[in-house]
Formats: sequence, C-alpha cells, structure tokens
Amino acid sequence: MGPLPKRRWSTRRQGQKRATHSLKKISLTVCPNCREPKLPHCACLKCGYYNGKQVIKIKEAKKKVNENSK
Repeated sequence: MGPLPKRRWSTRRQGQKRATHSLKKISLTVCPNCREPKLPHCACLKCGYYNGKQVIKIKEAKKKVNENSK
C-alpha cells in the first residue's frame, strides 16, 4: 500500500489548487490587411500576411463547376 495523506484537505486549500484549472479567454486582433480576426503575433490564416509582408502562400479554393446546370 502506498503513502496516504495524514489529514484531509480543507475546502479552501482544495479551491486554491483548482483555481488554476480555469479556461483563459483567447484574445484576438484584427488583421490590418484583410480585416479578419487573427491571433496576436501570428501570421493571418486568411491572407498569409504578418507585419506587412506575405509570409505564407495561401491556396485559393477552386470553384466547383456544376455539370448538370449546362
């Protein structure tokens, strides 16, 4: 049998330990190039710009041609 605690934890001590488990709110900024929300200090996922320069090439979505509409 392993080691066991000698005393019961008080509810205050238990609450103080669990206080760090809360979720943090994500802060977003606006991309100055395309005005989409993005994470701060990261390249924009919509246009690929960071600090006024394009650092990621974003592939454009291909338009689907509906064969039944002809």
